[in-house]
Amino acid sequence: MSENGALVLVVEDEPQMRRFLQTSLEANGYRYVEAPTAREALAHTAGHNPDVILLDLGLPDADGLDVTRRLREWTQVPVIVISARGREDDKVAALDAGADDYLTKPFGVGELLARVRVALRHARLAAAGTPEPVVRTGSLTVDFERRLVLVDGAEVHLTPTEYKLLAYLARHAGKVITHRQLLREVWGLHSTDQTHYLRVYMTQLRHKLERDPARPVLLLTEPGVGYRLKPPD
Repeated sequence: MSENGALVLVVEDEPQMRRFLQTSLEANGYRYVEAPTAREALAHTAGHNPDVILLDLGLPDADGLDVTRRLREWTQVPVIVISARGREDDKVAALDAGADDYLTKPFGVGELLARVRVALRHARLAAAGTPEPVVRTGSLTVDFERRLVLVDGAEVHLTPTEYKLLAYLARHAGKVITHRQLLREVWGLHSTDQTHYLRVYMTQLRHKLERDPARPVLLLTEPGVGYRLKPPD
């Protein structure tokens, strides 16, 4: 799919929010279809085959988490949760249920569009079946084919574990990855509750990759949830 003309299904029961999203999306070249209920959301996903779904959790006929789980039984369409529920456990629950991203209301148009672009990019890569050979974001370049990490064009030496952690974030650049996901992918199933591993290695990566490790702009923290690598340029 291409970003221009991509179809966005908005699942939201508040008319004012639907109007805001429709105006924002259509002004930026996206096609739009809406569903105010969970039942219509499932029907429109099957009938319209959207490229990405924006999903509110507080629907009148079902919880958005249940909608996400039902969608994941038969489709991998990107799902971005948009919700007033901003607690850490709400975000983790949505991501664990199969959502690709989470935006807390209120949010700006720029952030919304950036998250949509990231979701579409990941869907394209998944459909192609191969990861990008090179990911560039800000001063950072990750070259998967040559297993090289560069900052401002200069090679940075990483340990095998540091590289594995960075590579997983880079393959999903722009997408929040939960602590549990990262621990499982980097350290294995037995380590999913060992969050101190992540804190130690993220600190090491920031000292090697960030200009100011105390104010990271590449390796971003989603408090209580996980981490996100800055989206590609």
